Amino acid sequence: MRTVGMMLIACSLAGGAAAVQARELREGDKYMCSWGAGTAARAQELKLSGVSLYAARQKIQSIKFNKSWMRMMAMGITEQTYDSRSRLKPEAIRKSFYQDCLRYKVARK
Repeated sequence: MRTVGMMLIACSLAGGAAAVQARELREGDKYMCSWGAGTAARAQELKLSGVSLYAARQKIQSIKFNKSWMRMMAMGITEQTYDSRSRLKPEAIRKSFYQDCLRYKVARK
């Protein structure tokens, strides 16, 4: 019984620590993850609709980005999306990318 109690306490402390860490993310990190998730979802949408990687790259080149890092990041995300065999819906890709990105940002801190 004591072991079970100790396990519950340890799990609750770990959960609380994770919640505190999640609050430490900067707005810039959340924005980057959200933007990347949207980019991945758009790339998946293009891929599923039969648009070639070349045409997707051309679309990215025609977009005017707010930040200097966005164009290369969009290219990388699009290429990785096209390289994967995934046939998931774009919304599932968006959610998965966003959650994984936040998890990565929290782990880096």
